[in-house]
Amino acid sequence: MNSAEGHGRMKAGDPTEEAHEPHEPAESAESAESDEPDEHLRYAAHLDALARVAGPDEPGLIGTVLTDPDRTMAQAAVLRHLDLRAAQLCSGPGWEEWAQTMTRTVARHPFLTRRLREWSLFRAVTLRLPWHEDELLAASDWLQLKTAAGPNREALAVLAERGRTKRIRNTARTGLARERKRER
Repeated sequence: MNSAEGHGRMKAGDPTEEAHEPHEPAESAESAESDEPDEHLRYAAHLDALARVAGPDEPGLIGTVLTDPDRTMAQAAVLRHLDLRAAQLCSGPGWEEWAQTMTRTVARHPFLTRRLREWSLFRAVTLRLPWHEDELLAASDWLQLKTAAGPNREALAVLAERGRTKRIRNTARTGLARERKRER
């Protein structure tokens, strides 16, 4: 006698299985959505709105998002938006004006302001514009790691020797080796 027979249950896939197993109705999309915490729904709505915003409306929308009662969630949504936009604009001619506008917009939010400064430093390193070693060494792990994965040999050498973490130093060393192979 197998255990299914011993407990009065049929094998999986047996058409009579429902008679022995309680059947839970599938949760509708509406009820599943209502179970989602409010801050998750607002975060998704903020990301959606930020993804759709056009030039002159961007600062106003960011300001509105930053008034959300959940400050941490609001700043996370704005941070994600700034990272996406900065990556798009970083090497182009629209960077300076956008970065200045965004810096004014998030001026009362130190973490967001710092991220914009770090994007400006990343841009300088990437485009081989003037930058200072001390700024790079004082930057966050995020920026050091992002820079260590890039092609600027001078920055790679600095980070390979003095990057804050072992991961940053190793990534920079790997980048230096990669760049040396490209030269050959």
